Amino acid sequence: MSRQILETEQKALEINLNTTIYGSFAEIGAGQEVAGCFFDVGASSGTIAKSMSAYDKLVSDDIYGIEQSGRYVCQPRLYKMLDHEYTLMMDRLSTERPDTVLFAFADTIETLNYHKTNKGQGWLGVRFQSTPYGEPNELILHVEMLDNNTRLQQIAVGVLGVNLIYACFHYEDNYQWILDSLMDNLDDRIRIDLVRFSGPYFKNIDNRLVAMELVKRGMTPVSILDKQGNPLHASEFVYKKDVLAVRGGYQPITNRTADRLNAATKQFYADAAPNSRGVEILAEIPLRKLRKATGKVENQDFLDRVDLLNHMGQRVMITNCGRYKQLIDYLMDYRVARLGLVMGARELLDLIIGKYNRNKDGRLLVSYGEVFTRGVQVYVYPAQKEGSGEMMTSKNLPIPQGIQFLFKHILDNRQIVDIEQVDEDVLHIYSAEVLRMIQDDEEGWERLVPTKVANYVQQKSLFGFPLQRLEFDY
Repeated sequence: MSRQILETEQKALEINLNTTIYGSFAEIGAGQEVAGCFFDVGASSGTIAKSMSAYDKLVSDDIYGIEQSGRYVCQPRLYKMLDHEYTLMMDRLSTERPDTVLFAFADTIETLNYHKTNKGQGWLGVRFQSTPYGEPNELILHVEMLDNNTRLQQIAVGVLGVNLIYACFHYEDNYQWILDSLMDNLDDRIRIDLVRFSGPYFKNIDNRLVAMELVKRGMTPVSILDKQGNPLHASEFVYKKDVLAVRGGYQPITNRTADRLNAATKQFYADAAPNSRGVEILAEIPLRKLRKATGKVENQDFLDRVDLLNHMGQRVMITNCGRYKQLIDYLMDYRVARLGLVMGARELLDLIIGKYNRNKDGRLLVSYGEVFTRGVQVYVYPAQKEGSGEMMTSKNLPIPQGIQFLFKHILDNRQIVDIEQVDEDVLHIYSAEVLRMIQDDEEGWERLVPTKVANYVQQKSLFGFPLQRLEFDY
């Protein structure tokens, strides 16, 4: 079946004319744009029980409680709004409207200010029943507004809010259609970088797959999952902290992978400023490392990698940043204090030479400045030189003559540093070979990965570990 694409006005009117859907709207920051869409098309009394805004902080605190962080465009504020408004709906109307499914919509949005010194972004959510007297369900979003005009951003919020409410009541647990419908009539005006489903209505949806789908579709260059595999947004945990992104395939975590992750983490902590607000580590999986030879991404393979990384206590970041600049810009937008990027020596060499070959027309300094910029430090994990077995580090890379002076300047400023205290005995281990051994049930792979990884791969039958081995062992 194909999904019918409706105009925003059609969606709003269809909901208004549905006498079984009834709810409240609470909006902060971008005006009453979502409720306004339902008012504009007529018959709004069939949908809107209440519409309100609480722009003054004292008024907002009196209604929803004090926000200790001092930030009002944040996930905790959205949940406080949903808690308050949904409880009121249930207390006031559940017995009066026994044949109605009730909902509470809320958003807290920051649009462009007068001087355009910020960017539009914020949170939207719906808590709703799927059947009368049913348990509540939730659909939560974080969005970035891409229009360079406050009024256009407000209009986009209205369209997105209608799309969100319509999707909740029409597409059940088909998250592919829901993601499609969220972008209806918005083109390239917004970027959605977090979607979280919860409740019995969405029990068949895996939020980890949704996070990956956002990146696959180009709805965002970055998705993040916490240590339990739940969607997490950068704005909720990186503010003025030191963040280290450790890129890899993690299919599986080998002794070499673990050494790179652990050695980089230890050194990054040691380099943190005394007044640092904390350190956060992100295991980054680029989308290209998830694609098979066919170009497709296998859901189970992705889930196996996330499952294993979570088991090892890591947050996971899925990215589709063709250039490091995209990743740097995304994280720096949320006020990271210091950003560390972990690269292998060969990857760094490819980056340096690639930029050199593509920018001989005079943009060389600008190109290198996209990565080697203030607040960003590259941590280099060594590689074995082919044939000799000698370690390749940032100090002995074969840098082209034309940029040796620039490269030395970057090294002298410690924008590139070598990871110290590495285990040279594991540099010969590669994930691709270990994966082959696991799938072929070849003996010896257990010695090439941490014991905790080997046990978990066998216990959960990850990465194609033969099920018959599990049955035999037990």
